[in-house]
Amino acid sequence: MSASAVVFYILSLFILATGLLAVTSRKIFRSAIWLLFSLTGIAGLYFWLQMEFIAAVQIVVYVGGIVVLIIFSIFLTQQSGKDLPAPRRSRTVFSALAVCVGFVLVCVLLCRYAFRPSGNPAASPSVGEIGAQLLSTTAHGYVLPFEVISILLLAAMIGCIVIAMKTKPQEK
Repeated sequence: MSASAVVFYILSLFILATGLLAVTSRKIFRSAIWLLFSLTGIAGLYFWLQMEFIAAVQIVVYVGGIVVLIIFSIFLTQQSGKDLPAPRRSRTVFSALAVCVGFVLVCVLLCRYAFRPSGNPAASPSVGEIGAQLLSTTAHGYVLPFEVISILLLAAMIGCIVIAMKTKPQEK
């Protein structure tokens, strides 16, 4: 087994373990921290694949933006220390069954199709080319989706603030 395969398996195990801890943790803040580690592991996987731009976007957008927004939302709702409710047994069984069916479906699809490399060379755009296309207003530019995503994140932040500012009903 090569060193590259060992690195891949270590990163994959880290991502799976922290992802599993993120969805099974009873403390909501710990769950958000495990999600942060899982997304950081995915960025590490992108670095391992030599996709530096995608890894940087993963860190900036997901680790630096989304997870921080989730953590602030948890703190603003005054429920950071409370335990999440325990899942019902029927929900746990249904979730395990859904995971098994999904795993079998993925295995069947992977075995059904033969993935052969094409004769075309792989595209290797530079960061400058990606940035120029992100800010381009032509038919193949991405400036409009980029702005829509920024408005969506702004709306999510405003929603978090509104939820946090709700006053508790006064007891009579």
